[in-house]
Amino acid sequence: MLTSRRASGSGARLSARAPVASSRRVSVAVRAAADEAKEPLLVRAAKGLPVERPPAWMMRQAGRYMQEYRDLAVKHPSFRERSETTDLITEITLQPWRAFAPDGVILFSDILTPLPAIGIPFEIDDYKGPILDSPIRDKEGLKMMHALDLDMLPFVGEALGILRKEVGDTAAVLGFVGAPWTLATYIVEGGSSSTYKTIKSMAMSDPDTLKSILSAVADAVGDYVGYQIDAGAQCVQIFDSWGGQLPPHMWEVWSKPYIQQVVDKVRLTHPGVPLTLYANGSGGLLERMATTGVDCIGLDWTIDMADGRTRVGDLAVQGNVDPAVLFAAPEAVEQAVNDVCAKAGPTGHILNLGHGVLVGTPEENVKVFFDAAKKIKYDA
Repeated sequence: MLTSRRASGSGARLSARAPVASSRRVSVAVRAAADEAKEPLLVRAAKGLPVERPPAWMMRQAGRYMQEYRDLAVKHPSFRERSETTDLITEITLQPWRAFAPDGVILFSDILTPLPAIGIPFEIDDYKGPILDSPIRDKEGLKMMHALDLDMLPFVGEALGILRKEVGDTAAVLGFVGAPWTLATYIVEGGSSSTYKTIKSMAMSDPDTLKSILSAVADAVGDYVGYQIDAGAQCVQIFDSWGGQLPPHMWEVWSKPYIQQVVDKVRLTHPGVPLTLYANGSGGLLERMATTGVDCIGLDWTIDMADGRTRVGDLAVQGNVDPAVLFAAPEAVEQAVNDVCAKAGPTGHILNLGHGVLVGTPEENVKVFFDAAKKIKYDA
């Protein structure tokens, strides 16, 4: 009888409060919708929310194609200095924003930037690219790795905080990281590679060591993404730059689980922040990429946009104008933008190139690209 009375009384109270609870739910929903409406255009598109036009930014948006950047590089010839000094990072990141007003402002940095913070030093040679003097190729080498030391990366957080203040609500501030497999190629190969034979051989001859490297890197990358978000990044792109060098069945084993490890870690602490995954040469991987837990899939220029949309299901997509088009006449640039956006449709699409801006790209055509995107209007 006592239990029954408590149940009955509880039911009466719930019934009496039901309209209040319902009202609160409606109020929360309205506030959530209002907050989403205030989010930058790019963030809304990454979440699959309605947008009035396609948001646009470019990979390698800041860099050598801009005269302003080249002038700065003369004064500061070291790439490490440019990418690891707060004031220089901020200035370089803002150069294309001031020139072209893109909808995304991506941090000027490098995917290798966090490696010293996990115990793996590197240098960048102007001709050879990244050089790691102590590649990890056996279990003994694992001893040099440690948890991510964020005290070694203050310039990243400082720059992102400044960028949020500078950009305000006019664009989304974007962070980025390298995917574990891509970072591991440098860690194992000791630098850039055209064949990846050392790390691919390790996958077959010493898989346990490679799994240990990838898991440790994934843990650090997850922390690094969270750090960028806390500092001001509103969307983060994961670059699996060399994922396309793996056949699909190997990507499924050696890249996908570790991307998922990163995504799962970020979702625990920052569940509402969109994540984009891009892999160059990913035509054979799209369906697999779509199952990693990210919000948006970046398409390279070799994939038909309409086909790519179908293959990734309900996820947002990004891309995918051929970077070489920017060397053509302005009319061709505008046509390429219109074609991609027409195939992508009005929801869940972020306009971008299918790869980074090429050196020598005419700045005036970059402006044409962004202006063309702003002319496109979607029905409310």
